[in-house]
Amino acid sequence: MSASDDATRTEIEAAAFRRLVAHLQARTDVQNIDLMNLAGFCRNCLSKWYREAAAERGVALELDEVREQVVYGMPYAEWKAQYQTGPKIELPKGD
Repeated sequence: MSASDDATRTEIEAAAFRRLVAHLQARTDVQNIDLMNLAGFCRNCLSKWYREAAAERGVALELDEVREQVVYGMPYAEWKAQYQTGPKIELPKGD
């Protein structure tokens, strides 16, 4: 794969990431616990992954900074107060 192919792939991945974040910001009705139960990750995981990826590239970011500026679009405490209600789905219980 050439350098330009890598650059294009990175641009595509970045665009998909931005769309995922925009979708999660718009879908405040979807609770983090529901995401975690169904998908195995939530907005907080995404924030941590972003911070870890930045650290791997020598960029130090605070978790609260990433949550507010990248993932939630507002301070995390504000998002929780406004939108967090608890799980909306029930997973089947084992026998």
